[in-house]
Amino acid sequence: MLLRSLRATRTLGTAILVASAVFAAGVSGAAERPNVLLCIADDWSYPHASAYGDRVVHTKVFDRVAREGALFTHCFCAAPSCSPSRAALLTGQWPHRLEEGANLWGYLPVRFACYPEILEQRGYHVGFTGKGWGPGDFRAGGRKRNPAGNLYKDFATFLQKRPKDRPFCFWFGSIDPHRPYETGAGARAGLDAKHVRVPRFLPDLPTVRQDFLDYYFEVQRFDRDVGKLLAELERVGLGENTLVIVTSDNGMPFPRAKANLYDAGTRVPLAVRWPSRIRSGQVVEALVSHVDLAPTILQAACITPQNMDGESLLPHLSGNPVRQREYIFTERERHANVRAGNAGFPARAVRSRDWLYIRNFRPDRWPAGDPRHWYAVGPFGDIDTGPTKEAVLKTEGMPDLGRFFALACGKRPPEELYDLKNDPDQIENLAGRSNYAAKLSELRKVLHDWMKQTGDPRLDDGDDRFDKMPYFGPPTKEQ
Repeated sequence: MLLRSLRATRTLGTAILVASAVFAAGVSGAAERPNVLLCIADDWSYPHASAYGDRVVHTKVFDRVAREGALFTHCFCAAPSCSPSRAALLTGQWPHRLEEGANLWGYLPVRFACYPEILEQRGYHVGFTGKGWGPGDFRAGGRKRNPAGNLYKDFATFLQKRPKDRPFCFWFGSIDPHRPYETGAGARAGLDAKHVRVPRFLPDLPTVRQDFLDYYFEVQRFDRDVGKLLAELERVGLGENTLVIVTSDNGMPFPRAKANLYDAGTRVPLAVRWPSRIRSGQVVEALVSHVDLAPTILQAACITPQNMDGESLLPHLSGNPVRQREYIFTERERHANVRAGNAGFPARAVRSRDWLYIRNFRPDRWPAGDPRHWYAVGPFGDIDTGPTKEAVLKTEGMPDLGRFFALACGKRPPEELYDLKNDPDQIENLAGRSNYAAKLSELRKVLHDWMKQTGDPRLDDGDDRFDKMPYFGPPTKEQ
């Protein structure tokens, strides 16, 4: 297990300047600027890596990146949904500032600059393989290619095409561990169901444990593929001056996880390695966000980020004390088109070290999608189809297990408040209890102030603009 204490602190608003002082010294020419390799999984939650102490899954490559660089223990995506999460990562901006980019199966308008484009303008060789930004229609946003860069067959081909005098920026977008899974793959790989920690919001049933094993199998496949990229990087002698980032776009595709603002949907693994600049063996416990990755990458390349909400993570890796953030924010608009009228389930959240507050703006809507098939996926379609979803849906109305259906699919109140120290799985909503009124009021104000500062349209209670934006996803036959 790699976790060990590191008291990192952070100075808000000066992170980029600190990073410049620490890292820019001696970086004078294009040949000395770092290469960038971002490896992003599809639906992988914290803490499902052996580096975080998971007893079942084996992630030796992720563990290696963390061991040779830094392991982040409190990283959060900006939105628990593929397209807006990736849009925020690419632009360094909160999803609600990206207009159509805030929705799944929408588009990211060309006026929002992405870090690969900025690097390319400064001489970087840019490309991606697998799943870049998306799903959605990048052409509808006025773009001629995916925001992640030019598409290549694989990393080796990309490196062969690289001009030798230019640094590169590459995005490896895996489709693992996105559903569907091969049933029984985890067990056949030797993973042990008895050691799976089933979160308290899911029924502890054999079918659920086996489903976790199949999810873990695909996490390990992603890990193996990252290892192949690192081997290729080292084969061509570029490992030392390459900034490697390994993370996930959002949480696991299980009920009350992906597409939800609870930790299972928003808290994701993150490890960063840069051998020539980052001291190995660091553990960073600060609250960080995916919106921080674009400014981190740009600052590493000696480019001052412009119009980004995130802040460079380089100060955390400098070995110098800096003050930590007190809060992190997450949000969601429309995930799949699974409610009448293409409506989403808009929500915003603020999380501190010990508390999570969620504001649900349309509590009259079903949070997991309408109970009857509307357009995409099926009933309760914001939950990906699979054995665990089927098991949860079967618990509806059961006196002993019905709570699992209610947690995943039932309507939610306008406000939710969770004590993370005593309720890490976020089961017991404290928002209606008088002895928590002061904490509720405090976090309500923090969220409101952030929304106001960032120009969030949801401040206007009647503004449902995100529901009116186009959805390019295909229809699904009723299940």
